Amino acid sequence: MGRRYWLMKSEPGCFSLDDLRTSPQGISAWDGVRNYQARNLLRDDIQVGDGVLFYHSNISRPAIVGLARVVRSGYPDHTALDPRSRHFDPRATPDSPIWYMVDVAYVTALPHPLTREDLGRHPVLGTMDVLRRGNRLSVQPVTPEQWRTVLTVAGLMDPLEHFAGAG
Repeated sequence: MGRRYWLMKSEPGCFSLDDLRTSPQGISAWDGVRNYQARNLLRDDIQVGDGVLFYHSNISRPAIVGLARVVRSGYPDHTALDPRSRHFDPRATPDSPIWYMVDVAYVTALPHPLTREDLGRHPVLGTMDVLRRGNRLSVQPVTPEQWRTVLTVAGLMDPLEHFAGAG
């Protein structure tokens, strides 16, 4: 299967695009997801090389603010095992981890964030899952057409193209 695309939501007060950019080598685990549907995507579907639209949520103007790529596919989320972590889950064990995460690498910030209003006004982007009423998933699929359209609207070439074959 070829490259797939995802939208990952994070509150910038918890983990922002700039936090990813300034992480060692610009890479960080996407941990703390505690929804079974999103967990299944992290565990089963998201693969090395996939593209990520980084979305800042729970702010006055939620928006896609940047791009990342997956550099490690799903593996057990160790924060669920750490009683000091705010993501601790006492039901998780090393033999039955329950929760999963992936590693993502910073690619670029968008020249201008694409707000929910921007997305909703566009004929292709207006169909994105992130705009569906009641959809609170922190990880959601994005179609190749939506990915290309975000890049076009943002005035970017596909920065993942030079990663083709990298893993």
